[in-house]
This record gives sequence, structure tokens and C-alpha cells, in this order.
Amino acid sequence: MANARTQQKILKTFLKLLASHPYEDVSLPLLAREADVKLSDLRACFSSKRALVEAFAELIDKAVLDDRDDDMADQPARDRLFDVLMIRIDQLAPYKDAMRALHQAVRKDPGLALEFNSIAVRSQKWMLVAAGIEIPALKGRFVTQGLAVAFARVVDTWLDEDDEGMPRTMSRLDKELDRGEGWLQRLDKADKIASSLRRMAGGARRRRRKAEPDDWASEQDDLGEQGSAAP
Repeated sequence: MANARTQQKILKTFLKLLASHPYEDVSLPLLAREADVKLSDLRACFSSKRALVEAFAELIDKAVLDDRDDDMADQPARDRLFDVLMIRIDQLAPYKDAMRALHQAVRKDPGLALEFNSIAVRSQKWMLVAAGIEIPALKGRFVTQGLAVAFARVVDTWLDEDDEGMPRTMSRLDKELDRGEGWLQRLDKADKIASSLRRMAGGARRRRRKAEPDDWASEQDDLGEQGSAAP
């Protein structure tokens, strides 16, 4: 049975192949051969290339969670999120060529983009957790999806930047977070309007329920005046 060391070896080989090959050219038989493992062991560790990409995302998630700065706890939420996402970029740096291959593959294949989107959304949920940001229920799903799209735009800029100081990447992240704040404000406004409408509708239903017994009694009085229709 394949062990954790074999899993790490396969994932490392996968990322190395991505650094020099297009994603679509990295087949599972090629990966098994380059990792020097049996196909059965590869299958036991990773059932698909998507599973390998998920493992890569989880590797980066863990590195960010381990590396986050606890001293940022008293800073504004936006600053905490900026810091966490820049840590994510730093953790991705050793795999920049592999990331470039993944992004190129996504641009060419909308179906693959949808598959990878679910992985990105799950990762961004953990980035919000790392930043100490909790957003409830439905709004949380909207926010994590929006953050996944925003971070993909930041990564696009990062992939084209050679400056180690990453001024363009940080500027893009600033803009994306500004855009997200505006979108969140609109979402909050819409949520307040929806809540208000729900309260109004609930009040109307309660008033109808309260009125119905009186209406029924009035109808019975009218029938009494007309006489009963006994069989």
C-alpha cells in the first residue's frame, strides 16, 4: 500500500513535470514513470489529475495557515486578508512555473476552469479563516467565490512580474480588495433590503392570520340571520 512518502514523491514529481510541460501533456502513465512508482500505487494515492491539483492546493493552504502572522490580529480585516493572500503568493513562489501551466490550461478549457474553481473556492474559505474573517451562510459562499476570482486575477499579474518586490502584484491585490469591499457594501445593502421585505411579508402574514377568525365569525353571524339550512 502506498504511504505518505510515496504521496509526497508523486506530488513533487507532478509539480516538477508541470514546470516544464503543459498540463494536458502530463499524463498519469508519464507521472508514474517519472516518479518511479507503479500505476497501482499512483491510483492508490491520487485517483486523477484533479486530485493532484487538490493536494497541491491543500499543501499551500497548510503552509499559509502555518505561516500566518498572529501579530496581525488587531489590524483591520482588510489588512489581515491582504497579509494572508500575500503569504499565499510567497508560498506559491517555488511553484511559479507549475502555476503558469495550470493557468494556461484553464484559459484553454472552460470545463477545467469549472473543476479548478471549486478547489480555489475551498482554499479561499481557509484564507478567510486565516485572516480571522467569518461570513455567515449564503453571503459567505458569494464572498469566497468572489475572492477566488479576485485572487486568480492577482495570480495572473504575479505570473507576469519579475520584480522580487512584487509592486504590481501588491497593487493589483489592493485594487481587487477595494473592488471586493464595494461589492460587499452593495451585498450588505441588498441583504438589508431583503431582510426588511421579509419582515414586512412576515408581518402581513401575521395580520392575515389574526384577522381570519374575526372574518369567519362575521360570516357565521350573517348565516344565522338568514336561517340555517337543516337537512
